[in-house]
Amino acid sequence: MAPAPVETISAAESLWLDKAPRTERHQLAGDLRVDVAVLGGGVAGLTAALLLKRDGASVAVLEAARVGSGVTGCTTAKVSALQATIYSTIRQRNGEQAAASYAGASVAGVERLAAFVSEEGIDCGLERRAAYTYAAEASERSSVEQEMQAAARSGLAVELVDAPDLPYAVHGAVRLGDQVQIHPVRYVEGLAAAVDGHGSQVFELTRALGVDEDSPCRVRTPRGNVRADHVIVATHYPFLDRGLYFARLKPQRSYCIAARLASGRPPRGMSISAGSPIRSVRSYGELLIVGGEGHSTGSGKANPERFKRLEAFAREHWDVESISHRWSAQDPAAYDHLPVIGPYRAGSSRLWVTSGFLKWGLASATFAAMILADRIAGRANPWADAFAPTRVSLRSAHELAGLGAKYAIDLVGDRLRPPQALRVGGVPPGEARVVQDGLGKKGVYRHEDGTLHAVSLRCTHMGCLVRFNAAERSWDCPCHGSRFGVDGSVLEGPAVRPLDRREA
Repeated sequence: MAPAPVETISAAESLWLDKAPRTERHQLAGDLRVDVAVLGGGVAGLTAALLLKRDGASVAVLEAARVGSGVTGCTTAKVSALQATIYSTIRQRNGEQAAASYAGASVAGVERLAAFVSEEGIDCGLERRAAYTYAAEASERSSVEQEMQAAARSGLAVELVDAPDLPYAVHGAVRLGDQVQIHPVRYVEGLAAAVDGHGSQVFELTRALGVDEDSPCRVRTPRGNVRADHVIVATHYPFLDRGLYFARLKPQRSYCIAARLASGRPPRGMSISAGSPIRSVRSYGELLIVGGEGHSTGSGKANPERFKRLEAFAREHWDVESISHRWSAQDPAAYDHLPVIGPYRAGSSRLWVTSGFLKWGLASATFAAMILADRIAGRANPWADAFAPTRVSLRSAHELAGLGAKYAIDLVGDRLRPPQALRVGGVPPGEARVVQDGLGKKGVYRHEDGTLHAVSLRCTHMGCLVRFNAAERSWDCPCHGSRFGVDGSVLEGPAVRPLDRREA
C-alpha cells in the first residue's frame, strides 16, 4: 500500500452535495391555498408530492433549506430491499406478517424509484447492482444464515453465496440481485422539477413552524401561511409536539467517507456487514464509499476518530490515494424497528407523517410516500396497517420503556453535571466547553482565530440540554436529535427555533 498523503477533506458537504447541479427555488412569500402541503424536500416528501400531483392534486412542498440537503444528501445512496439483518429483527419483534409486508413494500419502493428515473428522465447515474449482507467474522455466519432464511420467508429472491466482490476474506453472504444505487441529490432535484408547475410548487428556505389541524389545515411559516386539505410531515423526525413520537423514535448518527484509489477498482456490489462494527461498502464511478461507526445522537461518542476508523479500514483493504469527502447522516429508528407511516395521531384524518427509516430511507421513504398518496386519495394500500403509527408491539415494549427512561435520564442528568470550565478563557481554540454562566451553564465554542460563540444549552424543541459533537462541530440534543451550529442556528430538527445566544 502507498503511504498516506496529505489530504484536503471536505467535512461540510457530502460527496452527493459537493458540486451537484442545483436549482435554486423561491421562498414562500405570502399566503397560499393548495390541496396538499408537504413539509420536507427529501425523498419522502418529493415522492409523495409527485404521486399526489399525478393524482390531480395541487401540492406545495416546503423545504427549510435546499432540496436534498438533509439526510437525502448524506446517505450511502443504496436503494435495496436487502438491508443488513432487518428481516431477522422484524420477524423476532413483530412476526412473519410484518416482515413480509416490509419486504413487499421495500421491493415496491426500489422499483417505484427506478420507474420515476425512467419516466421523468432523471439523470442520477442509476445502476442496477447486487446487494449483500456478509459475515465479516466466522461468528457472524449464523446471523447471515438466519437473515437468509428470514428474507426468503418474507418473499425476497435471496441466495446464500460464498462472498461479495470484496478484497478481504468473509464467511458467507446473503445476495439479492437487481437492486439500485443512485446519486441521491440529482434524483430529488429531478423529482422536484417534476413536481413544479401546473398548480404545484416546491419552496426552499421556507421552514414550517407549526401546523393547525383546522378545515383546511394551516401551515405557519415565517413569511406566510399555507392552507391545505391535507398536510404530510416528511421532516425526517416529526417536529410537531403531538403523537408522542419523542418517546418512540431514537435518533442515530452514522458516518461515511469517499476515497480515490491509486490502483485497482472499488467493488461493484453494495455490501454491508452483519455484525459490529458495521462496514457498508459501495462504489460511485471510480470512488470507494465506506460507511459505518453509528451511535446515538448526542451520546458523546461523536468525535473525529469515527472518520479515522473508516479511513483506516479503507486503507487496510484498498490502495487508497486520498480521501475526497467525509460526511455523516442521522436517522430515527422506531422502538419496534418498523417505519411509522400514516395518520399523525389517533383520530387525524388530515395530518400525516412518515419517519423511522432505519438508515434505509431511499427505498423506505419511497414506499412510505406510496402509502400516504393512497391514503389521501382514498385508495386501499396492502402495507398501511403494518406501519401505522398507532400500532402496538408487545414484543418490543421493553425497548419503548427504555426510550422513555433514556429521555428522563438525559433531561435531568445533564442539568446535574458540573460545567467543564468556570470561565470562557478555559476554552481552547477549535473546541467547545460547557462553561459556568451565573447559576447555570452555557455552551461556548472558540474558533481557531479566537472568535467566540456562546449559546444556551437548552434545546428549543423540548428542553433537553445539548451536547457538543466534536466530529462535526455542532451542538446535538441527546433526546430527540435536534442539531445546532456553534452559533445556535438550526441544522436539523425537530427543533425549528435556534438556541438562545449568550454573552461570550
